[in-house]
Amino acid sequence: MPRMRKKSDLPVKDCVVCGRPFTWRKKWEKVWDEVRYCSDGCRKRRGAKG
Repeated sequence: MPRMRKKSDLPVKDCVVCGRPFTWRKKWEKVWDEVRYCSDGCRKRRGAKG
């Protein structure tokens, strides 16, 4: 059985809208290079000027 990874060992990116860091998730495994937003809320606000 493979070893579990610690959360601190997972890749991290910064959200392009809010600037907060977010970590890799299993559901993003195949598209991690394309993920730019930390949440659906940030994805919806991407065009708004803050």
